[in-house]
Amino acid sequence: MSRTIALTRAFGEAVEGEAIVMREGFSPRYDLDRTTGVISRIGHSAEGLSIKDRILVIPTAKGGVAGGWAFYDMLQQGFGPKALVFGKLNPVMVQGAVLARMTISEGWSEDPLQAVKTGDRVRVEPRARTLSLVGVDLFSVSKVIA
Repeated sequence: MSRTIALTRAFGEAVEGEAIVMREGFSPRYDLDRTTGVISRIGHSAEGLSIKDRILVIPTAKGGVAGGWAFYDMLQQGFGPKALVFGKLNPVMVQGAVLARMTISEGWSEDPLQAVKTGDRVRVEPRARTLSLVGVDLFSVSKVIA
């Protein structure tokens, strides 16, 4: 299965990995346990999931300077995500991701929250400005079929 969504802006290296799709904004300061890398905010759509080596698909950024600079800290602790795919973000998040050398993007030609599900395998290619669905997690598919 292959599907591609155009990204408006993107920075970083091409990466591939398992997606975590969030239904609300994300702040590494307020939504994440920064000692474990697990989404800890009660009621968050990704509550209980580890962000380590995942590609986070997020409608909007939350927070300011402390949130943006937390990306570097996450990578230093060994549980940073592979990429951040935002619908809307702020300059501070971009600065933090660039400092951490983390792939980051903003803007979508179509809403990936409708096309991508948590567990799907995706590829982010900043130079081509694309997000591609390259595989689907069979467990997620079996939950939909059941």
